Amino acid sequence: MLDSLDLQLTLDKATYNTEIEALMRQLRSRQKDCWDHKLPVIIVLEGWAAAGKGKLLQKTVGYMDPRGFNVHPILEATAEEKKYPFLWRFWQKLPPKGSLGIFYHSWYTHVLEDRLSGVESDERIPLLMGDINAFERQIVDDGVAIGKFWLHLSQKELKKRLKKYASDELESWRVRPEDWQQLEEYDRYATFAEEMLTYTSTGHAPWTLVEADCQRWARVKVLSQMVATITQALDRLKLPKTAIPSLPPQTELQPTEPDFLAKADLGLNLPKDDYKQRLKEAQVKLRQLQLQIFQKKVPVLALFEGWDAAGKGGAIKRLTDTLDPRSYRVNAFAAPTKEELNYHYLWRFWRRIPQQGNIGIFDRSWYGRVLVERVEGFASELEWRSSYKEINEFESQLTTAGCVIVKFWLHVSFEEQLRRFEERKNDPFKSYKLTDEDWRNREKWPSYYVAVNQMIARTNTPYAPWTVVPGNDKYYARVCVLETVINAIEKELKKQA
Repeated sequence: MLDSLDLQLTLDKATYNTEIEALMRQLRSRQKDCWDHKLPVIIVLEGWAAAGKGKLLQKTVGYMDPRGFNVHPILEATAEEKKYPFLWRFWQKLPPKGSLGIFYHSWYTHVLEDRLSGVESDERIPLLMGDINAFERQIVDDGVAIGKFWLHLSQKELKKRLKKYASDELESWRVRPEDWQQLEEYDRYATFAEEMLTYTSTGHAPWTLVEADCQRWARVKVLSQMVATITQALDRLKLPKTAIPSLPPQTELQPTEPDFLAKADLGLNLPKDDYKQRLKEAQVKLRQLQLQIFQKKVPVLALFEGWDAAGKGGAIKRLTDTLDPRSYRVNAFAAPTKEELNYHYLWRFWRRIPQQGNIGIFDRSWYGRVLVERVEGFASELEWRSSYKEINEFESQLTTAGCVIVKFWLHVSFEEQLRRFEERKNDPFKSYKLTDEDWRNREKWPSYYVAVNQMIARTNTPYAPWTVVPGNDKYYARVCVLETVINAIEKELKKQA
């Protein structure tokens, strides 16, 4: 792929000045169109050291409105960023709708420089590239336009530029030891780049290879393709949405579909004395495990989904009663805010995942995409159907990074929910918990019942399994939750022993 590039291509100064002026005006116009049509754009600049990415970046933003873009120079991950999965810091930097995010280096650093220096092993590279492909597909499916550029230099030109910069008093600070390492191991680094380009140039996010021995040629080619990428994305917004074959509204499961909720024995219960004893033992054990996961830097994420009034709040309260509050956090998620709607639906959850050694507790989660948003029509059929795969990929990335994920669906009967609703309605200290939306959701119980079962069927994975908790008896449900969390943590600690 790289061997096929003609690095002798050049552009005379007069032609360059004419073309660059026209391209910059087009880019400025496209920037306004992005704002008007709420199109988010990501530009990735990768390539050899001294390939001209910095000067290209200066030229790119020269005509643009600075209020509509952000430049992200990607350096070595900070100590804080290393406490999360490697893609975490890039999710934080995604551009909102209508804005451009320009990445000077990017997530590809992990499969290039980190690989060359030995920070990332060859064995992990296929996994990382798979995560990158999933990440890019997810954001493109959500409407982001992405342009990726590899600026390629010959070994001779790389050596010439590094020596020139190193001897320049004003430029020498830019030459890093890693840059010289690229020169010394040119063939090896080129092999890494070739492999990266092959496996991550996809239909939704292809690479543009740029002959960069001539800087004029490189700038014109990058800017031309950048304008073309944005123009094509804007044109796609004007096309009619292609309808996918719709399934008839389901109010009951098909005979071939498993009914996970029906398998939950809602008659299970604990006498009060047994409850107190087992709860106390579980809370003490969990407090001990909290210290161990902190010492071993194991993140834990407990997700709580369930019917309204199923007891999520009570279970979370017992889960946290004896924990050190300095290393756990409870996140309650409601409908997305106006700001959150400007990003991919997973963006707000990536921002809250626990760092190494901490416990994150989510009261509701990304599963709202295939529950509330599906049933209430807030997500299109195409959106919620594709979310199953995105969710599995997301959870796989978390568990691969060492996170323990425990997912609960708290299940109660239709009759028990009504009894609790009536109890709340008549209790002045609990009536605030009961809303009109709760009553509306109850009317759609059959649709939610189908959605819950299909959610479990499609996202019950070995690395992030579901636990359906029989919740008619609150005592039983609370102990079940604690003991399940304990078992999941102990299993992970044994793997590390």
